[in-house]
Amino acid sequence: MEPVSYRLVQGHQHTLEDPTMLTVERRYPSDMSDVEWERVWREIPPSPPIGADRTVDLREVVNAIFYVVRSGCSWRMLPKEFPPWQTVYGYFRRWKLDGTWQRIHDALREEIRQRDGREVSPSAAILDSQSVKTTEKGGFVGMTLARR
Repeated sequence: MEPVSYRLVQGHQHTLEDPTMLTVERRYPSDMSDVEWERVWREIPPSPPIGADRTVDLREVVNAIFYVVRSGCSWRMLPKEFPPWQTVYGYFRRWKLDGTWQRIHDALREEIRQRDGREVSPSAAILDSQSVKTTEKGGFVGMTLARR
């Protein structure tokens, strides 16, 4: 993936409690725009009441997760501009287990359907149960014994 320029926009105050985080130009094609981040951050769970407050920028965590998904790289190969891979993977796994990703998906789907003038929930679904025929004998051709 070819990097895109990175520059802080002047005049914006940044705190970790600010839901918009900071306004930046996109570094990678997988990075979220400000408009996209505005739609996603509302579904991210708040910091737990017990323990230390978050010190990581959640927008950067989400950008790093999108980078892994879009590029196909392994977690350990995240570029150094992102938070440590262990932190990013930890958030990805936690949000997968607690349903955060599903909530984000559902909220975005409902928003798009509403914008298009359709019912918020789909009323029908299409399932495709195509089966693929395979050979009857298993294994590789080179591995099967010749019969006489």
